[in-house]
Amino acid sequence: MNIKEIRDMSNAELNTTVEDLKKELFDLRFEKATGQIENPMRIREIRKTIARIKTVLTEREKEETTNG
Repeated sequence: MNIKEIRDMSNAELNTTVEDLKKELFDLRFEKATGQIENPMRIREIRKTIARIKTVLTEREKEETTNG
């Protein structure tokens, strides 16, 4: 998911996406611990996507407090 797609989503959609990604990250970590993971780089991708989403949410929150 790139930053353009993230910025086009609403806050509610972003929060839902973060929750889904956290669940997927948990599952991948579990697979890694048991040695069954197919794509270990997916963990890194998910972590970065979560960080991007949280950054956008923080930017929006700061913008609201500044303008509101």
